[in-house]
Amino acid sequence: MPELEETPLAPHRNAAPTSFRRLTTLPRFIVTVLAWLPVTFAIWYFTAPVLLWAPALVAEWSARVAFGDLVRAAEQGGATMSFVTTLRPGQAIAGGVVTVDVNMLLYSFGLPMFAALTLAAREPRWPRALLIGYCVLVPAIAWSVVADFLKNVAITASPQIASQTGFGPWQREAIALAFQFGSLILPAVAPAIVWVVTHRAFLERMRGARAA
Repeated sequence: MPELEETPLAPHRNAAPTSFRRLTTLPRFIVTVLAWLPVTFAIWYFTAPVLLWAPALVAEWSARVAFGDLVRAAEQGGATMSFVTTLRPGQAIAGGVVTVDVNMLLYSFGLPMFAALTLAAREPRWPRALLIGYCVLVPAIAWSVVADFLKNVAITASPQIASQTGFGPWQREAIALAFQFGSLILPAVAPAIVWVVTHRAFLERMRGARAA
């Protein structure tokens, strides 16, 4: 009987090497995040009055409870939080009070960043992840807003106004640290941490694909 010779099967022309597909996983994710960022930032900017309602409510409650002797009223106007204080601007303005406006957009840009990362990951439960991220970031935004308000009345205000707050040197130092933490660290780091915690399975799959 004639012997049959085995011929190796030629690879399919349309099949990409596995290593190539693995190498494109991380770059593809980065490109997808960059594509989502303009969309999420546009939605965040135009829907800010709605998205920032909860942080404004938490900031108002926190300021009234912790600094009730300074805050007479607080209200949200669009993306701005206005604090009406019990402080007097001076004898030149009879009956006047000091009002501090805080731009909440400065401290809430982590919301569209988190949304872009979540949508780019394409996990099955992405609506749940978005809701969790929003709920966690609400108190972080409120912290930054209250810290900005305190910085304005206790540190950057005129000595005549700052003296009415009753804050001592160590309290002003604590306010300065709280403001730096709320303006430099929380807005950028908090959404990244929340995303990592809510997407551990996605990160494990990406790490496994790169290691294989």
